[in-house]
Amino acid sequence: MPGNAAGKATAGSDFGEGGRSLALFLRRRVWLPRVLYAALPYFYMLSGLAAFVATFYITEWFWILPHYVVFSVFCVHIGILVYRRRHRKTTATSVNPESANPPNTS
Repeated sequence: MPGNAAGKATAGSDFGEGGRSLALFLRRRVWLPRVLYAALPYFYMLSGLAAFVATFYITEWFWILPHYVVFSVFCVHIGILVYRRRHRKTTATSVNPESANPPNTS
């Protein structure tokens, strides 16, 4: 019967109880496909560069220029930060792979 679920609240729809369920909702893990996860830093940097280039074409709305510049700097910065954090461990071990596994002297 379709009327059974009408009176029940779903787990993610009620943000009452002092924000407890909202905090649980915000802390849940989001699983992305591997291709999308790998493309995120490039997407951030590309959207930042696109916003920066768009500032050259805005002629009438001068009040929006600072917003575009801040958005572009933020996106490029986050893209570089995410890229460097993801490649930090692989770069450290690829420079000196012997330091990752010290020889067994015993």
